[in-house]
Amino acid sequence: MPADFLDGPLLEDRVDLWCDRLDDPLPGAVLFVVETASGIDGFAYLIPRPDGRVLLDNLHARPGRTGSGIGGRLLSHALAWAADEHPRRTVYLEVLRANTRAIAFYERYGAARTDERVCRFDQGFELPELEYSWPVTTPA
Repeated sequence: MPADFLDGPLLEDRVDLWCDRLDDPLPGAVLFVVETASGIDGFAYLIPRPDGRVLLDNLHARPGRTGSGIGGRLLSHALAWAADEHPRRTVYLEVLRANTRAIAFYERYGAARTDERVCRFDQGFELPELEYSWPVTTPA
């Protein structure tokens, strides 16, 4: 991402976004949080989409906690939730093509690349992104 965006309004934009999401949740959206004595170690946010799929919109582990298994546990929990709550619906996410570490993580957890496009940011720049999806599962 452009340095002027990362060094500029990024934090304020994210705070505004999450305040809106928590104050006025989207119908059907769910937020899973991993909390420890030291605070929030990670979270996952999913949104059922009008096209019938479920978007894994955010999956994050706190800096310094990546590689600790938190992301895998969150992802597994998110996929299980989607299978229970939205059976036979595809779960997908969008990731910037340059985020090779995240791409490798998703592929290790069974995601397959299903699309490629350009993401146009409201701040006036574009970056290539990939779509990854998981096979449809049904509750056990």
